[in-house]
Amino acid sequence: MTQKQQPIGSGFTAASTADEVLKGIDLSGRNVIVTGGHRGIGLETTRALSKAGASLTVAVRNPDGAASALAGIERAEAGRLDLLDPASIDAFVARYLGSGRPLHILVNNAGIMAGPLVRDARGYESQFATNHLGHFQLTLGLLPALRAARGARVVNVTSGGHRLSDIRWDDPHFTSGYDDMGMLGYGQSKTANVLFAVELDRRWAEDGIRGYAVHPGIVFGTNLGPHLAEGEERTPWLSDDELRAMGLIDASGRPVNDPDRELKTPQQGASTSVFAATSPLLAGIGGVYLKDNDISPLDTPRPIDFGTEQDVPSDVVPHAVDPDSARRLWELSERLLKR
Repeated sequence: MTQKQQPIGSGFTAASTADEVLKGIDLSGRNVIVTGGHRGIGLETTRALSKAGASLTVAVRNPDGAASALAGIERAEAGRLDLLDPASIDAFVARYLGSGRPLHILVNNAGIMAGPLVRDARGYESQFATNHLGHFQLTLGLLPALRAARGARVVNVTSGGHRLSDIRWDDPHFTSGYDDMGMLGYGQSKTANVLFAVELDRRWAEDGIRGYAVHPGIVFGTNLGPHLAEGEERTPWLSDDELRAMGLIDASGRPVNDPDRELKTPQQGASTSVFAATSPLLAGIGGVYLKDNDISPLDTPRPIDFGTEQDVPSDVVPHAVDPDSARRLWELSERLLKR
């Protein structure tokens, strides 16, 4: 498995935008679901795929609230989905399957990041429950539509933050050990995103369904604040002074755009999601972790201090692509969904 983690020389760079990656690709007749596709990199993913001709369902907790963001984007509709509510996920799946449409691309983009310990109604830690388990349940439910596409891709938006934590096999819901910033919980959930893509690809590749995990870079959304914008919800966890010390914002509080340091615009941040979802260069390749519009090399783990480092490593590390861990997480996730 780890031998797959070798760059293929895509020709794109960290500065490439989603529109550039999609140049010459026609997605007419293709159906796409993007969770959290109304904000940040999710919105740019939605816009770019629509411009290429795709028809999109944007899965959000509040479809009415997402309407203004989606205004003017052709063939894009909002559908209600709460990733922390299993019943909401089942209802979304039932509506989509009931439409009879095949699903060619599923972008599991929505996510929450850091903050104090919060549990869902099942007692599950919210980052693991939202970022991984909710998308796991959604993807498994949509399997008939993915199969019907006769060639589909599932893209999990992860993060270099996967380097912070392996799966806490004995205590994934943090009965103890939750840090003040919630970064271990975040790291575990991002590792889960990668392992899910690895095992999905192993199980479903024969059905023509390939799985990818994508690190988008460090992206500030339009509602700029002292946080790293990733998905539907973003939690302030670094002060402006800390962000300036890391070189993420300038003296005026504006985000720094430096793709070589992974400081990207939403258009640049969405590019690797779009690359994973559509690029013919990935034909026959799956179960890999991508960054900067290419396959990431395998890296050596080392400690990370987000509060002081200006160049935080984000290449994939072995625990996130271990095939035995990927199988184990899939089985654990199935058991957790049955409780």
